[in-house]
Amino acid sequence: MVIAIINMRALPEKCLELQQTLLALIKPTRNEKGCLGHHVFRDIEHENYFTLLLQWVNREALDKHLCSERFAVLMGARSLLIRPPEIIVNTVSESSALVC
Repeated sequence: MVIAIINMRALPEKCLELQQTLLALIKPTRNEKGCLGHHVFRDIEHENYFTLLLQWVNREALDKHLCSERFAVLMGARSLLIRPPEIIVNTVSESSALVC
């Protein structure tokens, strides 16, 4: 599994516009082949901080998404940000449940 974390900091006056853009991308992205999850988070202490958590079956599926029109829309939203998004990609070779 591959997990991409995208951290964004919106211009204060553009928070709502960025939020609407991010929320509009959830369902279509989740329907892409190889997508295991697409989640949007907003920081409760800093309203202009957003994080996307994208889960893909493998790097090939993520790379295909990165070349998609949907991702181009996300990158087009860069004008709403204070600085370019921070993108972190992690490859998970093993996972297990935590039993408490």
